[in-house]
Amino acid sequence: MNWDQLQGQWKQAKGKFREKWGKLTDDDLEVIAGNRDQLVGRIQERYGITREVAQEQADAFVKAMNESDAEAARHARR
Repeated sequence: MNWDQLQGQWKQAKGKFREKWGKLTDDDLEVIAGNRDQLVGRIQERYGITREVAQEQADAFVKAMNESDAEAARHARR
């Protein structure tokens, strides 16, 4: 899943983001709506970290979601 796909599947995915970043409010998640820049800005604001660190965290989390989804698909085919 890339960032464009994430926007299309945001309602299903936002629970995972809420679990990862518990300081994000429901309103934050509604505003973010899968937009990378919005997510990074909100993480930066809520956690008091630099934009670069927030970007790294967000990208790593989406990458991990992709790997998890790919692993689940491999198991489903077996």
